[in-house]
Amino acid sequence: MIIRTYLLREIGKPLATMLVVCMALFAGYSAADFLSDAVNGLLSTNTIVELIVLKLLISLEVLVPVALYLSIVLALGTLYGNSEITALHALRVTPGMLLRHVMTLAGCVAIGVGILSLVVRPWAYERLHALSRSAELTLDVDAMQPGTFYVVQNGARVIFLTRRQGPNGPARDIFVQLRRPNDTRIIHAELGYPVADDVNGRTDFYVRLKNAHIYDIATRPGAHDQVMTVREITQDPNRHVVDAPDDSSVTTGSLSIAASHQPADVAEFQWRLSTPLTTILLAMLAVPLARGRPRQNRYGKLGTAILIFFVYYLLYTSARTWVQHGMVAAFPGIWWAPALLAVLTGFMLRGQIADLLSRRADAP
Repeated sequence: MIIRTYLLREIGKPLATMLVVCMALFAGYSAADFLSDAVNGLLSTNTIVELIVLKLLISLEVLVPVALYLSIVLALGTLYGNSEITALHALRVTPGMLLRHVMTLAGCVAIGVGILSLVVRPWAYERLHALSRSAELTLDVDAMQPGTFYVVQNGARVIFLTRRQGPNGPARDIFVQLRRPNDTRIIHAELGYPVADDVNGRTDFYVRLKNAHIYDIATRPGAHDQVMTVREITQDPNRHVVDAPDDSSVTTGSLSIAASHQPADVAEFQWRLSTPLTTILLAMLAVPLARGRPRQNRYGKLGTAILIFFVYYLLYTSARTWVQHGMVAAFPGIWWAPALLAVLTGFMLRGQIADLLSRRADAP
C-alpha cells in the first residue's frame, strides 16, 4: 500500500502540472481564433469564454491520455535515474507489480476519459455548434467600430460605418447591403444609432437610420431597379430567429449513433469507444519506455515517447477520417490503429506480462 501510494503520487504530480499546462496552451490557442471577432464586435466576451470552455472540454479526451502517458515516462524515468527502482526491486517489488499499479491508475483515468467521450463530447459539440451558429447571426451593435466591414449571416448582411462618436454613440455615413432572393438592397444613411427593444424579457438591438437613400438592384431577369428616399428606417442587424442546427455525428448521443450504419456515425462511435482503450495502452507503453540506467537523465526517453505518440495519433486520426469518408469499412474500422499500439505495447512489456502471469499462477 505504501509503495503504491508513493508511485501514484510521483506520477500524479507531473500529471497535474502537465495537464494544466496543456489546457492553458490549448485555451490560449483557441482564444487567439476569436480575438479578432471580439475586437470587431462579432463576438461578446461571454460567448468567447463559453466557446473556449466547450472546445477545452472536447479536447480533454486527447489531452488527458497524452498527459498521463508523458507523466508516467517522466516519473518512472526519475525513479530509474535516482536508483529508486533498484531499491524497490530489493524490496521484492517486481516489474509486474509496478505495471499493475500503473494499470490501476490508467484504468481509473480511462473511466473518466470514457465519460468525456461518450457523454460530454456530444453535449459539448451540440452546444458549440448552436453557440457558433447563433454568433454568426448576431452582431454586437454597441461595439461596432468605424472603418470595418461587418459581414453577418454568411454575407447576407454587410454593414460599414464611416464615422462614429465613441462605442455607444451615433454613427455617420452608414452603408448597409442586404442580399435578398430577388434583389440586392443597398442603404446609405447620414445618421444611425442603436435602439433597444424588450420582447418577452429579452433585449434585442436594432439600428435606426435617418435620411437614408435605398437602392434596390434587381438580380432577376426582367425586374427593375428602384431608388427610394426615406427620412427614417429601422434595420435589424441580426436575425433574431435562429434556425435549429443541422444534425451531425459529433452532436448525436452515443446511444443514437450506436445502431447507425452511416460511415460518419460509425467513425464517431468507434472513436468514442476507443479513447479509453488508447488511454490504457499508452499508460502501459510508458512503463517500458521509461526504463533506464541509474543516474541517467530522466528526459532521455521523453523524445522517443513523444515521437511514438505523434505517429500513433496521426494513424489514429487518419483511420477515423478514412472510415468517416467510407474509404475503410466498419470492420476493421479505426480499430486497426489501437491494435498496432497494442502489439507494440505487448512486445515491449513481454517481461512484465510474463511476471504477472507467473505470480498469478503461483498464488494459492
